[in-house]
Amino acid sequence: MKILLGVGGGIAAYKAAELARLLMQQGHEVQVIMTRAAEEFVRPLTFAALTGRKALTDLFAIESAIEHISVAQDHDLLVIAPATADLMAKLAHGLADDFLTTLYLAFTGPVAIAPAMNVNMWQHAATQANLETLRRRGHRIVEPDSGYLACGMTGPGRLAAPEEIAEAIASETRKRRDLEDETILITAGPTQEPIDPVRFLSNRSSGKMGYALAEAAAARGARVVLISGPVNLAPPRGVETVPVRTAIEMRDKVFERLAPATIVVKAAAVADFHVANAPGQKIKKTAARISLELDPTPDILAELGRKKGDRLLIGFAAETQNLQQEARRKLESKNCDMVVGNLVGGADSGFESDYNQVTLALSSGENIPLPLAGKREVADRIFDEALKLRLALHGQQITLLTDGLKS
Repeated sequence: MKILLGVGGGIAAYKAAELARLLMQQGHEVQVIMTRAAEEFVRPLTFAALTGRKALTDLFAIESAIEHISVAQDHDLLVIAPATADLMAKLAHGLADDFLTTLYLAFTGPVAIAPAMNVNMWQHAATQANLETLRRRGHRIVEPDSGYLACGMTGPGRLAAPEEIAEAIASETRKRRDLEDETILITAGPTQEPIDPVRFLSNRSSGKMGYALAEAAAARGARVVLISGPVNLAPPRGVETVPVRTAIEMRDKVFERLAPATIVVKAAAVADFHVANAPGQKIKKTAARISLELDPTPDILAELGRKKGDRLLIGFAAETQNLQQEARRKLESKNCDMVVGNLVGGADSGFESDYNQVTLALSSGENIPLPLAGKREVADRIFDEALKLRLALHGQQITLLTDGLKS
């Protein structure tokens, strides 16, 4: 694998030399990019001797005006170690004032970040906010160790051991592209059911979980079609996004795009009812009480369960209590392979939060509770378990075929 190793300007920069050596020993090609501050701690010649390639340092001392683009396109993985507080802030906010930060914006592959800094800087709210932004983008964060720091303080902030970073990179490379044989259809967000031309029924779904699933699947090599209700989110990069508004529109688009899908993930919070015979004109406010007559919307997940064939079907169950029981009930009643029981209604997880606390109910009979985590991290865990289910189902089919031949 061709790896880009970005080195930030902290005292831990010397450990990046050992990391470069480990990656070379593992058979990777390594291209080092250094910030100007990093050169104050380790000389570029050190990395050139270890990797056999000149370390890239100056955005304006290059052979081509677009070298940062070509370098980004020519490599498979970007690792930044150490990532200082300043460097993480630049990455989080899209600032690009040197070769490394400019290349980061042009790089479309997986990114691993190993922070290192003073304990107070690490624990500062600004640093933690930047860290969460990078997590939400799906970047792998190699958490710093706790211990004695160069500043004389003790606590978290010390760069993880090069061996630990190398293992995280190995894990990331094993995981990436493991969905490249899959076409994944994902639904996200709420639906809006018109009351009249200016009012509608809806719910609090932000679409963040569905969009995190789409980003994760695309990053792991899948072809992704995202059918999205109205949300305030940018379409994920590399994902075909199909906008819809009502439950009926979502149902129609799901079955219009179903044929090539090998995995279907129904993360959308589809309205359960729509207004029967909604008027074409705005309802005027009066002192009198009015009543709305509601009809049920299509049960898209149940229909998919009846027509899924050999596809893997994953549903969501938004609940405020009895998470495992309700997820299991929905899995069985809708003929799903997995139902993600999603705890909503709390202050720190659910519809509008960047975090989720879920339980995975699997058709194998297993229930897997996951701790509170960022939605992108939850998305990757869902696909990890989906791949295990796919392998188990294929294994079962092979066994049944063999048994049939024996008889």
